[in-house]
Amino acid sequence: MLPTHMSSSHYQDFIPDIHNICYRVKEKSGFLLCRRTFEREVLTNINGTMKPGLNAVMECTGGGKSLLLDILAARKDPNGLSGDVLINGAPRPANFKCNSGFVVQDDLVLGTLTVRENLTFSAALRLPTTMTKHEKDERIKVVIEELGLDEVADSKVGSGEERKKTSIAMGLITDPSILFLDEPTTGLDWSTANAIFLLLKNISEQGRTIIFSFRQPQNSIFKLFDSLTLLASGKLMYHGPAQKALEYFESAGYHCELLNNPSDFFVDVINGDSPAAVRAMQEEEANETEQLLMGKLPVIERLAQFYSKSPFYRETETELERLSGGQHSSSNLAFKEITYVTTFCHQFRWILWRSFRNLMGHPQPWIVQVILQILLIGLLFLFCRAWSLYVLTVFQCVTSVSAREIFLMERNLFIHEYLNGYYRVSSYFLGKLLFDLLFGRFFPSFIFTLVLYLMLGLKRGITAFLITMITTLMVAYSTTAMILAIGIHENAASGKTLLVTVYFVFMLVFLGMSLNFETMAPQLSWLQYFSIPHYGYMVSCLHLNENVTLFVLNFRCTGEEFLKIQGLDLSPWSIWKNILSLACMMIIFLTIVYLKLLFLKKHC
Repeated sequence: MLPTHMSSSHYQDFIPDIHNICYRVKEKSGFLLCRRTFEREVLTNINGTMKPGLNAVMECTGGGKSLLLDILAARKDPNGLSGDVLINGAPRPANFKCNSGFVVQDDLVLGTLTVRENLTFSAALRLPTTMTKHEKDERIKVVIEELGLDEVADSKVGSGEERKKTSIAMGLITDPSILFLDEPTTGLDWSTANAIFLLLKNISEQGRTIIFSFRQPQNSIFKLFDSLTLLASGKLMYHGPAQKALEYFESAGYHCELLNNPSDFFVDVINGDSPAAVRAMQEEEANETEQLLMGKLPVIERLAQFYSKSPFYRETETELERLSGGQHSSSNLAFKEITYVTTFCHQFRWILWRSFRNLMGHPQPWIVQVILQILLIGLLFLFCRAWSLYVLTVFQCVTSVSAREIFLMERNLFIHEYLNGYYRVSSYFLGKLLFDLLFGRFFPSFIFTLVLYLMLGLKRGITAFLITMITTLMVAYSTTAMILAIGIHENAASGKTLLVTVYFVFMLVFLGMSLNFETMAPQLSWLQYFSIPHYGYMVSCLHLNENVTLFVLNFRCTGEEFLKIQGLDLSPWSIWKNILSLACMMIIFLTIVYLKLLFLKKHC
């Protein structure tokens, strides 16, 4: 960990050097039995060094700039990856991801928290526990001042420049030597983009190595770049000083017109759209030399070959040899377990803290749920007791649909924070789950069931009430776990969402209050055991007051007669059998959820 008073000379010791990076992905083609798997190379023999300053990685025609950035930051799945990424000629340390900063393109910060609260959470989990609270607060203060966030530090994170600065601040909280940014000006206007890059320029002048991906920056931003890496179709078109790139392309026969944006010029040349590219091709076709043979190749191939013979390429090779001492192996690309600077309990506590602050900043869903419960309780006065028990069970299932948001709404945030060493999967899983089950499920269900139980005049006694309460909570928890297990990986438009809807319809069909399971066809009777509310409804019915008259589908009967019509076993084992079934389903589904989180696409 780098102390806050570290001088710029320390940062200059961290120079990433890239040796022959290649990356292959497996793709499938064809249909069903005719499907074939083949490998496609998306990065080919990428070499270079990233020195302190602004190091831009630009792409043309699907060059893989974000992919290269992820590889350099050790965030990419090592399968299909070959080559070396070294720091000063040595393998990256196991805690590299914890001591470097990464700012994603989508600005993953919680808008329900203030700027200071977001930074406090980052500092609490990324700075070592050996630092005192005062030292961490001082570090937060330094970062806020460095990025000009003083005036909005105690306000909720806004949009645009403020949000981007907060993302960068969270990446700088550990005072890293290397900072990665994926398209840092996405969604920003021209003026804001300029302001962000002037800020990054000032940060880099302190001695930090800043590596970022970019599409086509305006000329005023391009002038701030120190180094430029230009990719096209996974091949290296140029790597060297940014301000010498135009001179390099001119030596290749491509002249940039006056007032033309350099980044637009590079893209036009590689796509063969610029007047310079057209003239160059015509001149090459007129020659009878080796250049004629190169002219018959695609532009990308010609530029790749031209770069491999350029002085910039030779200088890069010499520098790489000097840094590595002529010795390097590909073993350092193997995935290393993230080392954490905080304990499990510390991470668990801060995840609960942020979840609570997030709820306080956005309490509307919880308030709406309580209002719906109050309205529903009023409507239940119009129904009989059996129907009310039906509604009680169904309501627990319906309100649990929102459980999908527990992890889904923060899925990208979880991946980003996990990859940056904020917390373990286990601490995040237990923290988020405990908070949601407690505040999102327990308190609303407890209040709703308590009022409804007293209103319906069910069996008196604390034991009967506790059994009903446990059953209601188990229905809510089991449904929550089931929804998470089915849809935690997917977005709202996926087929898994339809699967959840179909399952809900299925559950309600086999919960019909007038359905006598004893008379059900044997071919279908087994399906009732896959319906979560079925178990809860069976337990709830057993707590009907046997001596109270009920009206069910225009028939008048006592509670005891209703239970016999339903073919329910009135023994104590019948109650605990259903509760045990719900517990088993909940445990199975939660295990699936944890395993899915554990094996999520952790490398982006």
